[in-house]
Amino acid sequence: MTKKKRESLGVAREIDGLEEKLSQCRKDLEAVTSQLHRTELSPEDRRSLEKEKSTLMSKASKYEKELKLLRQENRKNMLLSVAIFILLTLLYAHWTM
Repeated sequence: MTKKKRESLGVAREIDGLEEKLSQCRKDLEAVTSQLHRTELSPEDRRSLEKEKSTLMSKASKYEKELKLLRQENRKNMLLSVAIFILLTLLYAHWTM
């Protein structure tokens, strides 16, 4: 996702959206896998399902990598917020004493 689009959305919203996409991708992958285990498939159907399975697996992998990066960014933002809060608290405490 581009940096500009990421800035317009909150990181938490982006994480939620990606988790939904990943969940749907996994459901689709499960459905394709169950279809593949059926014994009565033509070779052409089997190849088509294998290709779809491969595509879904690569999509899921991409979503997982992106989620990992977003969670790291979310951690950084949280740590920055905590640091700013502590700094402001210390400044306030020092100023009022």
